[in-house]
Amino acid sequence: MIKSANVVWHKSDVMKQNRQQLNGHKSAIIWFTGLSGSGKSTLSVALETILYKQGIHTYRLDGDNIRHGLNRNLRFSQADRSENIRRIGEVSKLMVDAGILTLTAFISPYHEDREQVRQLVEPEEFIEVYVKASIETCEERDPKGLYKKARLGEIKNFTGIDAPYEEPRNPEVVIDTNQLSVEESVDIIVTYLKEKKYI
Repeated sequence: MIKSANVVWHKSDVMKQNRQQLNGHKSAIIWFTGLSGSGKSTLSVALETILYKQGIHTYRLDGDNIRHGLNRNLRFSQADRSENIRRIGEVSKLMVDAGILTLTAFISPYHEDREQVRQLVEPEEFIEVYVKASIETCEERDPKGLYKKARLGEIKNFTGIDAPYEEPRNPEVVIDTNQLSVEESVDIIVTYLKEKKYI
């Protein structure tokens, strides 16, 4: 909700479609969601590298990186998690308007929060990629040692341990990192982007 009655949207002469035409591709949010350790960041980095080599204008927003700056005042309560995703959604919307293919890697455990981001942009501008991995696989990987700390009670409200993760209901793409390599996973997403004529 806007807190001031004196805030008015100022239109531009250069529109999203103009920027997309200049870039030579569509813009959209590629929203990676999944448990910690499922492979979201790894896949988003690999995908961005491939797209960059193909001349696609991209920007990657990653959960930990954003919490170093824009969202550093937020903790991990359900309210703060929702606000984290709301802010990222608004930033991603601006990136889409700028004509950029925007990759986001956030646990984003709540269906409602992800759907609110989806509603910020046009229907074809939100591509939900469910990075699926079992809790056992994620705990085995545990690249940051977070599951171990959560099991010891050192981290509270940890998704998959003592806080819920709501699986996507109808994601555009499902990547099972229990079964697929990084290369295979990225190829599936690139194929989707080509078939749907984003790139």
